Amino acid sequence: MGRYIKLLIAVFAFAWSSTAMAEVKMHFHSFNGSVLFGRYPHAFVVLEGTLANGTKVDENFGFSALKTTPAILNGPVKQAIIHEEPKMIRKTNRHFTLTISDQQYHRIKREVAAWRDAPGDFYDLEKRNCIHFVGRMAELAGLKVEYPQKMLRRPKKWLNFITGLNPKLGAIPLK
Repeated sequence: MGRYIKLLIAVFAFAWSSTAMAEVKMHFHSFNGSVLFGRYPHAFVVLEGTLANGTKVDENFGFSALKTTPAILNGPVKQAIIHEEPKMIRKTNRHFTLTISDQQYHRIKREVAAWRDAPGDFYDLEKRNCIHFVGRMAELAGLKVEYPQKMLRRPKKWLNFITGLNPKLGAIPLK
């Protein structure tokens, strides 16, 4: 009988350690932008870790106009979900990190697809830009989010503002 108990304990310990290792982190990033390098200020999220079923996660998502033309100044244009290269991610500002559940991860992935696949012209510099996209991801992760008009084109300042709205993050605004 003792042998079966030891086996049961071993199986339970293994199962516990496997699920304890399963976690996905969501990092919130901003890019300051540079006219010289042709990149505008931008906000995006990075997801990395392991789901409970063992699936590895290493993804990032930002929201932008499909084409950067003067048309974005005149109202909605066609949208795109963009992905940053690891080299570029290392050059950006990481503001804070959250651990999300598998359920939140799957909900976030559905939301990314909804923004990507929205019919018509869905990107709007004033009403639905990268900040609004990252804000929606933050809401799905349980954060308080607001969109002050004066920050809608300033991702770093806005993510610092979100840091202040959510003191439970324990994050320090970036300089």
